[in-house]
Amino acid sequence: METKDTYKTINSPGNEALFKDRNSKFFGYTFPVSTEEQVKQYIEDLKKQHHSARHWCYAWQIGTENIRYRVNDDGEPSNSAGQPIYGQIQSFDVTNILIIVVRYFGGVKLGVGGLINAYRTAAQLALENSKIIEKTININFIVSFEYKDMNKVMRIIKENTIKITKQELELNCKLYISVRKKNADKIKEVFSPLYEIEIKRSED
Repeated sequence: METKDTYKTINSPGNEALFKDRNSKFFGYTFPVSTEEQVKQYIEDLKKQHHSARHWCYAWQIGTENIRYRVNDDGEPSNSAGQPIYGQIQSFDVTNILIIVVRYFGGVKLGVGGLINAYRTAAQLALENSKIIEKTININFIVSFEYKDMNKVMRIIKENTIKITKQELELNCKLYISVRKKNADKIKEVFSPLYEIEIKRSED
């Protein structure tokens, strides 16, 4: 079975989407996120932008291998907002994304069924207004070696078209490399027989 080493996400915030139901307005937004700090920041920004709204409900998912996610109903009946929003993240099969739906109450209660439909639809419209892209899942390694082995290492990197993300070239050199997941084992094997050169997986 081939390793799945791609995922879908967005690179930039999508365009605002609007869904209306019985005078209530639901504004949907999507944002690319990779940390919970970014999530908090986007929520704070939207609360300033829509300071007279009633609810700011959201769902986010971060990660490709170890998935983390959270849903928030922000005062709406339990599971009537955050979960339907998260359902759309799953339906579109995207990750590293935050969807916020801002609600302005229109004076008429929609009931739980109406709310689920409204939040789900606003999230769906927001995703349709976003440019979804495919990215590869990469594994990061640190290659450590002495300066005298520099040519040997650089030759392997060139032959295998490996991306260097950072380098520390001193007496003892370190190259931080990023390798597509399905090629990771092969690259590790190329370096492994060179006993003076160490390759290990980087945790970040």
